[in-house]
Amino acid sequence: MKIPKEIRTYCPRCKRHTAHSVAIYKKGKERSMALGSRRHAEDKKGYGGQKFPELKRSAKTTKKQTLKFKCKDCNYQIVRYGIRLKKMEITQ
Repeated sequence: MKIPKEIRTYCPRCKRHTAHSVAIYKKGKERSMALGSRRHAEDKKGYGGQKFPELKRSAKTTKKQTLKFKCKDCNYQIVRYGIRLKKMEITQ
């Protein structure tokens, strides 16, 4: 699915419809020293193996793409959940 690079939509900070630049949300790098990852590493250590079952194959063939809107006037960012699709690209 093709999505335009710029969309006019409602901005909660400006309280009116303004032009927004569109980007696809990407997950950041996980911190190796976060408490959850340290705890999981501790549980995996030694005999006994994995804490919870490792996923062999995923049940779904598509991902839900999340969209990030940035207001051109006030630079306020809105994260809006997209729809389930195989491929999403941002076009002119």
